[in-house]
Amino acid sequence: MNPPRAVYLDFPLGHTAGKQDDKALQRKIMIDTLSALDSIQVPGTIRELPYRWASDDAWKDRVMRPDPASSGKQTDERVARVETPQYQSEDDRVAALATLADGGCKTCVFLEDRKP
Repeated sequence: MNPPRAVYLDFPLGHTAGKQDDKALQRKIMIDTLSALDSIQVPGTIRELPYRWASDDAWKDRVMRPDPASSGKQTDERVARVETPQYQSEDDRVAALATLADGGCKTCVFLEDRKP
């Protein structure tokens, strides 16, 4: 894939918008992402965001790699996926359902079966 512009965050898979429950970091990442997408002028530019998952890169040795102690079973430290939408807060859930009831959101097709 060759995006016209992009940002890169060196975090584990499943954490592309920041650490779980770290709203301040998530906000910084989103602001920096939107700012970069607005300011990048050269097609194909990928801007790396400065945030670090940990003080060192040891986490990369554990993510999606065989665990020798478990007979080669692959480990996965990502947040478990579930079929129901997840929201930051109850207010977000209510707002999403209200938008859906009011004609919906073209990108929220997965919520169709949850219309009130």
